[in-house]
Amino acid sequence: MEGKRSIWPIKISGRGVRSFNKDLLVFAFFLFLSFIFWYLNSIRKEIEVDLRYPVKFINIPRERTLGGDIPGKLTFNLKGPGYSIIKLKLSGNSAPLIIDFSKVTWKKVPDTKELDYFIVSSGLITNFSRQLRSEFQIVSVKPDTLFFTLQKKSTAGNGSKSGGGGRK
Repeated sequence: MEGKRSIWPIKISGRGVRSFNKDLLVFAFFLFLSFIFWYLNSIRKEIEVDLRYPVKFINIPRERTLGGDIPGKLTFNLKGPGYSIIKLKLSGNSAPLIIDFSKVTWKKVPDTKELDYFIVSSGLITNFSRQLRSEFQIVSVKPDTLFFTLQKKSTAGNGSKSGGGGRK
């Protein structure tokens, strides 16, 4: 009787493993399919997400260079349909957003050196929205203030020092 007991579970387990593998495969397929439908449904809804995006500064006043601890990327709080935000993430951050010094308002930092300035990031939201051309809304930008220094360009071999540190 001992011999029969040991043979019986082996025969059942042999059939059961094949059946179990098929059932597991079918279950995994439908689980994946339900995940796809859930994901497609969820990206239609409005979501809010933080996204880091590169920025580039152009039209810096003549005879000056941009100095200070100015970030190369800003963090945007975006709100809108999930598919538009996913499209932005998938397109990559290859083309940076442009901050044009000739078109933005930058102000002198009070009670500091002559060449320290700042830009309030919330004033750039409209400009950034036009550049991104998408269906989402930019809720906020971090950091909220960009501090920078307009340093004189070092000219090796040219002994002239021209002032003119105003706006272009």
